[in-house]
Amino acid sequence: MSDESITARIERLVSEEHALRTREQSDAANDDALEADQQRLRDVEIELDQCWDLLRQRRAARDAGGDPDAVRVRDPDTVERYWQ
Repeated sequence: MSDESITARIERLVSEEHALRTREQSDAANDDALEADQQRLRDVEIELDQCWDLLRQRRAARDAGGDPDAVRVRDPDTVERYWQ
């Protein structure tokens, strides 16, 4: 996976996140739709965090003279527990 493909995935996820947040307001009257949107939003947020982490890892590996293709996506538990 290249930096460009990761960046493109981030852009698609951000667009989906915006659409979900907008749709959340109109789904307020429908509990099932609202719950589905909220679950998908949580999934999108986690995947975004993983993508950003992977991009940072690749850049760090490259800067350190390593192979950015050797870097792997970290699991959600690891990525979600970072201190910001």
